[in-house]
Amino acid sequence: MSQQSTKERDIEKQKRAHEEQQRKLKARTSKIKHKIAVISGKGGVGKSTVTVNLAMAFALHGHADDVGILDADITGPCVPKIIGLHGQSLQTGPQGVFPTMGPMGIKVVSMDFLLPSDETPVIWRGPLKMKAISQFLSDIVWGNLGFLFIDLPPGTGDEPLSIMQLIPEMDGVVIVTIPSEVSQIVVKKAVTFSRKLNIPVIGIIENMSGFVCPKCGAETNIFKAGGGEKIAKDLITPFLGKIPIDPEICEDSDKGVPFIIEHKDSPASKAFMEIVKKIEDFLKTKQKQT
Repeated sequence: MSQQSTKERDIEKQKRAHEEQQRKLKARTSKIKHKIAVISGKGGVGKSTVTVNLAMAFALHGHADDVGILDADITGPCVPKIIGLHGQSLQTGPQGVFPTMGPMGIKVVSMDFLLPSDETPVIWRGPLKMKAISQFLSDIVWGNLGFLFIDLPPGTGDEPLSIMQLIPEMDGVVIVTIPSEVSQIVVKKAVTFSRKLNIPVIGIIENMSGFVCPKCGAETNIFKAGGGEKIAKDLITPFLGKIPIDPEICEDSDKGVPFIIEHKDSPASKAFMEIVKKIEDFLKTKQKQT
């Protein structure tokens, strides 16, 4: 009888703790106007690089100090490296834990800020990963934000599913692909995945879309051409744009300098700015409908 009562008390305690965390999560995220997930059906398509430069493009497009990035890839966090915050840590204050501030006032939260070294692996099963994401949303003092970009782990399995269900009032998802046929196949899965969760697909971005030689101007389609646009048409999904291959993107990411700041006049940067306009148009239309 005593053991049963103790077990019941423990269950009730866990239930109250969960309810309190959900309350805090809703309170924190209610101050974030737009929540956008960036996903890909597979790894290796440059999703995190796109996320960072897309967030930076929003900041440059009149939203400085109004953008945040949640690096939700718990086991492979790389957003801090790309945006130049690797080695930093989360800040604490009387109100709680605060994001780390990046260029243009972008607020960043990542598991990378909690690891003691680059060699430290995160060897966690699903429940622990979900608990960490939940705490990032409920315990971090995000403050008032116009846009939060959530960089999800690749694929359509347990982690992306749980995260998408965890975040309330998601505005939609941006799907990143490359032009190859293999990527086209998995993009279909990503679109279906989002639709089954009743989360709008804002559109598809085709990354690594052609390489223009800086010397002769000739264009080479290293990963074929038009795959992202074709799949968007087939699935009746908006196509947001093409990001051409630029060696400077890799160089800047390794140096921790957002490419779009260093090369504002490049074709890739201009493509990002056009994508920003399309996403803004989507959000305005969605607001009118609600």
